[in-house]
Order: sequence, then structure tokens, then C-alpha cells
Amino acid sequence: MTAIEQTEAARPRGTRLPRRARRNQLLGAAQEVFVAQGYHAAAMDDIAERAGVSKPVLYQHFPGKLDLYLALLDQHCEALLLAVRTALASTTDNKLRVAATMDAYFAYVEEEGGAFRLVFESDLTNEPAVRERVDRVSLQCAEAISDVIAEDTGLSQDESMLLAVGLGGVSQVVARYWLSSESPVARGTAVGLLTSLAWRGIAGFPLHGAESAETAETAETAETTES
Repeated sequence: MTAIEQTEAARPRGTRLPRRARRNQLLGAAQEVFVAQGYHAAAMDDIAERAGVSKPVLYQHFPGKLDLYLALLDQHCEALLLAVRTALASTTDNKLRVAATMDAYFAYVEEEGGAFRLVFESDLTNEPAVRERVDRVSLQCAEAISDVIAEDTGLSQDESMLLAVGLGGVSQVVARYWLSSESPVARGTAVGLLTSLAWRGIAGFPLHGAESAETAETAETAETTES
């Protein structure tokens, strides 16, 4: 059964929509087809049929299949980056921050529609424009995590970046495994396990300024005792 045949209900043709609404409709239909069939097997005919429009209408908005795919990729890369940045800014408690960031990846892969497959499991990564976008969002997420690590630990930017790439990579790989394996482990439990694993490592790096603060406190205590 093709993705088109699996459509729950036929979309009405001929309905006039504002340009932005029509574009969003086309992107939604394209996502369904690309996720179900992959880029290479998907056809513009399938996408137009899924959206309930004629091919000329589809081409008015997107000159070709690659343009449509890249527009979707941009949308979902931006969503991932926003989710990671929001998680990092959600708390100043570093353990909770690690948990929130990892949960952002789990929530992203669990989102209905399977858009994460366009980012992490694309069959078009040999296309430079696709590869560039996928690499860029991975780098931007790592940079956001790295900035927090560098600020809190005093590690160099290069050292912080290595840790950040590791944390982001582990999060998305484990989240995808958790989803694809249909693990009976609840999402909250899975995030908790992964957070415990990561926190045991990252917590080993002292907070920036903690040593000097401890030294100052010790000196202050000594002065009080002497007086």
C-alpha cells in the first residue's frame, strides 16, 4: 500500500487558501510522503495528490522536489535547535539542564510525523545542500551546549566542544534507538537513565570559580578563628 493510499481521507481539491496556508499545507503533505517513501522514491505527483492540489499549484510554490525537501529540512532543523536552546535556558541547575536537553532530543524524535528522519536518517546526505544543513544544525546544537559547559567549568572552547558533541550525539542516537526498538521503557525513565550516565561524567568537572570561592571561604573561616 503506497503512502497515497494510506491517506485517511481525500483532501478536497480547488479550495483557495492564502499563500502561506497553502505553502504549509504542501509542506505537511511533502513531509508525509518523504518520511514514508524517502526522497528518491517520492514523486511530486504523490505530494500533489496527498495535498489535494494539481501539480502546477505545487510548482508555483516549489520549483522542484529538492527545493521542497530543503524547505522542510530547514523547518525541522530550526525546530531542533530551538528545542535544545530552550532546554538549556530552562534552568540553572546543571543536572536538570542535562536532563532537559536530553529530553529535548527524545521529544523531537517522538514528535508525530517522523520529521526527525529527514534530519538524522535522510537518504539524500550525498546531496551537498542536505549535508550542509544536517552538519550545521548538529554543530549549532553542540555550540549551544558547549557555551554552557565552558561558562560553568572554565574548560577551553575546544575542550567544551568535544564534550558537547558527545552529549548531543549520545542523546540523538539513544533517542532514535529507543523509538525504533519500541522499547517498553517509558520516555521519562529512559531520559533519567541517560541523564544519570552523562551526569556521572560531566559532574566530574568542577564549576568555574568554585575552587577560588572555596579558598576564600577557608581563609575567612581561619581569620574568624584567629580573632
